[in-house]
Amino acid sequence: MEKFSSLARFKSSCPFLGGTKTSTLRALSSAISPRFPSISQLTERAVNCPIMGPALVMRSTQMVAGYASIAGQADVQKIHHSKGIFPGTSVSDADISKCPHASAARAAARMADDLAAASTAKAPETKKEVPSMAQKAAAAGCPFYKAAAAAKEQPVKLPAMTEAQTTPAISDAYNYDKFYAAELEKKHKDQSYRYFNNINRLATKFPIAHTASVKEEVQVWCANDYLGMGNNPVVLETMHRALDKYGAGAGGTRNIAGNSAMHLSLERELATLHRKESALVFSSCYVANDATLSTLGSKLPGCVYFSDASNHASMIQGIRHSGAKKEIFKHNDLNDLEAKLQKYPKDTPKIIAFESVYSMCGSIGPIKEICDLAKKYGALTFLDEVHAVGLYGPRGAGVAEHLDWESHQMAGQSSEPIKDSVMDRIDMITAGTLGKAYGTVGGYVAGSGDFIDMIRSYAPGFIFTTSLPPATVAGARASVIYQKHHVGDRALKQVNVRTVKERFSALDIPVVPGPSHIVPVLVGDAGLAKAASDKLLHEHGIYVQAINFPTVAVGEERLRVTVTPRHTAEQIDGLISAMDSVFTELNINRISEWAKLGGRANVGTSKENVEPIWSNAQINTAGQPQTLHDGDTALVNVNAVQVVRESFEDLLGAVELSETELKVEAALMTGAVEHIAGALPKKVKAPRAPVNPIGMSVAPTIAVSA
Repeated sequence: MEKFSSLARFKSSCPFLGGTKTSTLRALSSAISPRFPSISQLTERAVNCPIMGPALVMRSTQMVAGYASIAGQADVQKIHHSKGIFPGTSVSDADISKCPHASAARAAARMADDLAAASTAKAPETKKEVPSMAQKAAAAGCPFYKAAAAAKEQPVKLPAMTEAQTTPAISDAYNYDKFYAAELEKKHKDQSYRYFNNINRLATKFPIAHTASVKEEVQVWCANDYLGMGNNPVVLETMHRALDKYGAGAGGTRNIAGNSAMHLSLERELATLHRKESALVFSSCYVANDATLSTLGSKLPGCVYFSDASNHASMIQGIRHSGAKKEIFKHNDLNDLEAKLQKYPKDTPKIIAFESVYSMCGSIGPIKEICDLAKKYGALTFLDEVHAVGLYGPRGAGVAEHLDWESHQMAGQSSEPIKDSVMDRIDMITAGTLGKAYGTVGGYVAGSGDFIDMIRSYAPGFIFTTSLPPATVAGARASVIYQKHHVGDRALKQVNVRTVKERFSALDIPVVPGPSHIVPVLVGDAGLAKAASDKLLHEHGIYVQAINFPTVAVGEERLRVTVTPRHTAEQIDGLISAMDSVFTELNINRISEWAKLGGRANVGTSKENVEPIWSNAQINTAGQPQTLHDGDTALVNVNAVQVVRESFEDLLGAVELSETELKVEAALMTGAVEHIAGALPKKVKAPRAPVNPIGMSVAPTIAVSA
């Protein structure tokens, strides 16, 4: 309740303040009371003062009355709607938290109760269902709070209790429930509380999902299944076959019963993808980053981490858990990184940890230049390709591969490293997009044989957890193999991303500029971002999640749009129209308005013109990808499907097709070849022949149900 900075002027008139050290006052004012979580320890002491005690109680009552005196029902509803809150007929305690007025009133009521209890040196009685006078007052004028308060006043029939059960609680016991509530209140107050929507993606209708009602369908525009591989037919086919043969679970940790041929095959596949000696699969990329960075930093003597300021939470936690010293350099700032590297002798173990694609802003790390600095100052490089594998490079190995496109394209599926290529210069690569572009789940790290063996031998996050189920691992490997042999999905994704960015720009809708596939639509306010997300979902059937603090900085809140190769032209039209409408209705700043304010997150500045990392020539290695239309069926690369099936013959046997199925597939393949030939660029004199063993430019495809 009190502000520490305002206490100094009262020291001369208050014996307690005057006789207490400043450091003690600061500690008391910032520490929560263990018995009364809504007030500080300093406030708890103040209520026993004959002067301050009555004044605090009176002030808290005034605050509650202020919330209770809000205008009529229409005004209350207007407040709710302006914040994107639409009360239903059923109101719960959780609903109260959604209302800025009701949650503030509840906080004031809790403080009033705590002050009253503290003044009599009694902990508040938490088991009574009858609301206090402060809570009744706070309920006035608010449909959320009023309904909840009225419900609590209804008599509750309690079951018969034994003598042991009726023993009163110890009054000085710590009130855990009030602590939980106070912590949640903080999240609501700073608008960082996370709301999870009930979204159920439909395998046969991607990118469509149903909500809590199976009859209510919406378009998904924010999932990380970037390529729709979560419902690719050969991935599902492989998973079904593995499930039938090996069952549902792994049976234990890798050390006990969970080290199957499926796991080993996936790790070989991932090592080959990155042209590294070895790879190690984890249950998620969060675990992969945390386990690898914490283990490596704790084992290397005197290790110092150099971490990009925008690194993912899993990397931050891994570095923190290592106990190693860390230096945080400004996002993508090579000068700042070098200045920090210069502070340490060359023989000090150093690790530069950074990402290729930063998922909330869409920027791309200067990988080659960081490798140069690492060599100069004797550091290892740890690259997180979470939002890049499957999406960049001729085989989908990520941005490090993409930067040497022609060399990797010529090398085909060889597992041998390409000397002095960017990917070869990276010491450690982690990627969690077994659950992103590859559409399944899991994470991994790839690097030298000894490095991987050390992590395998020491990392608790790998050793002491049940391994991924065989069917999941089989699906992940099928997805990796398919994308190694098919560039069409990621090329078409880039076409659709360009279209969406260009159309947003034409309507003055602000997109944080970046060269990647990420489309972050800047809103700049947490309440407005939540309201925009809710309106898109409830009024337009479009699901785009709001991204608020701490994921992004305060004032840079946004809607993170992800475009897939399976979104149709008509769905894109709907997204653009809906976003334009919501921006107008909620009066959200557009590019021109941000420019007048001096810009925000590089929107409305001179930094807006950013060239995409995918060139036109790279996109056209897939022919000339065309955006789908409603009613079109997605295309599946027959050659890639065949490679996947052959790769699993040793474990799952050959896929047996009936005579009819073989004829249908042959007919589809013939038609698909004609379709691809017709889609090749018309301006060139003759179609280019494949120059690499991947054979992506003229790969036949078949149509399947979307």
